[in-house]
Amino acid sequence: MEYRYLGRSGLRVSALSLGSWVTFHNQVDEKSAVDMMAAAYDAGVNFFDNAEAYAKGKSEEIMGDALKKLGWRRSSFLVSTKLYWGINEGINEKDTLNRKYLLEAINGSLKRFQLDHVDLLFAHRPDPNTPIEETVWAMHNIVESGKAFYWGTSEWPAGDILAAIEIAERHHLHKPVMEQSQYNMFHRERFEVEYARVFSDYGYGSTIWSPLASGLLTGKYNKGIPEGSRATLPNYEWLKENVSDQAKLAKVAQLQGVADDLGVPLAQMSLAWVLKNPNVSTVITGASKLQQVKENMKAMDVVGQLTPDVMARIQTILES
Repeated sequence: MEYRYLGRSGLRVSALSLGSWVTFHNQVDEKSAVDMMAAAYDAGVNFFDNAEAYAKGKSEEIMGDALKKLGWRRSSFLVSTKLYWGINEGINEKDTLNRKYLLEAINGSLKRFQLDHVDLLFAHRPDPNTPIEETVWAMHNIVESGKAFYWGTSEWPAGDILAAIEIAERHHLHKPVMEQSQYNMFHRERFEVEYARVFSDYGYGSTIWSPLASGLLTGKYNKGIPEGSRATLPNYEWLKENVSDQAKLAKVAQLQGVADDLGVPLAQMSLAWVLKNPNVSTVITGASKLQQVKENMKAMDVVGQLTPDVMARIQTILES
């Protein structure tokens, strides 16, 4: 496993990590979570991603129970959570980054995790109705309290990220150090273009999600939507449009040819492609089965096979 610094922070994260979005509680029970997290940990993964909103808190509970059973030394792994959506319907309990919500919500997450702190805390989405300064101060206070060690953003516009950094620097507060955004072969503009200055000038780290475009870049949707896949789950019907996009599926078929020539699964090649970007600190992988975790970990071995010629061939396909 390769370990990369989280931007300009002193924290090192495994290049591949394991996330719980969609899977934990919906597709993965506690026993399976233990097995999958153990396999990832044994492969060198030290970062496990979660969020308050995933399965309305149940994902945090399953991961917390799994961590308790695994009994790992706390300093040997990193856990994250994300706050914004909320899990209750109160006026100050959802779709907000106000001070009251953040300071109360972190306590709820820690209780579900059965932990004293999380290592990474994300503002899960931007909040246009709360001043960025209020959010920065609240996140600073959470870090100062020891309930989180680093904080960052998720799917924030670059302008808002820069505003948050500037406010933190002006008031000598803990500033955000990482962004969690979608990044894959079919979703590139924000990460590669909009965030360019955030990475180059401010040394922002990144924990990217959906590297396989919700499974599209595995090739499993080439002949339709398989029963039991995440696109068939309740409340995830919105994924169907993406995984049924005929233009993208045509490109997936061509990308499969590149993977075949390399002698590797398309999923591993797609993960390796994301890992090639120097601004990627860690790639959050997802899995509903133990074997998927083991297969995803092999992507580290494929990075070296993506020579300039192979990368150019992939780029030609994506631009076609």
